[in-house]
Amino acid sequence: MGGTMDGTKQQRRGNTRQRIQDVALELFAEQGYEKTSLREIAERLDVTKAALYYHFKTKEEIIVSLFEDLTQPIEELIEWGRRQPHTLETKQEIVRRYGQALAGAAPLFRFMQENQATVRELRIGDAFKDRMAGLRDIIIDPDASLTDQVRCISALFTLHAGMFVMRDLEGDPEDKRKAVLEVAIDLVTQAHQGSRTA
Repeated sequence: MGGTMDGTKQQRRGNTRQRIQDVALELFAEQGYEKTSLREIAERLDVTKAALYYHFKTKEEIIVSLFEDLTQPIEELIEWGRRQPHTLETKQEIVRRYGQALAGAAPLFRFMQENQATVRELRIGDAFKDRMAGLRDIIIDPDASLTDQVRCISALFTLHAGMFVMRDLEGDPEDKRKAVLEVAIDLVTQAHQGSRTA
């Protein structure tokens, strides 16, 4: 029975941590990272500052934890990709899964785009560049032409652009997501075929 209680307590703690992250991200988006205080985050959550402190001591800790939590699927994807054969199917699956991971982390990526100085200061940018390099190394064939290397990198950035630029275009969000994914997969497919005929 003790184990169940601990598990429930653990789950509640996890939910509180996630609520703090969500509310902090909302406030950062509304009024900017610099202008948001821990006190305001606690007030929005309707908890004491001490309760907030139990989970996070600083705003920086909140952002770093969000980055780590939301980009964990990307880390796992890179690990998976490194164990796969260098086939077109693997590359297409990488692009598909990366698109899903980005969709799940969209609020964080908006924060990163709008707060680039903070992102640089917190070293999140470096970790993100490392993850992008890991993905790039998996989808680019070592003997690919420069044009095909650019196609592969462009496929990844097409997915990024899809999160931001596509918001301004008319249309159903799901249709837009599918269109972005189709273009990204086309780029990787072209690059793969190009490196096979070179």
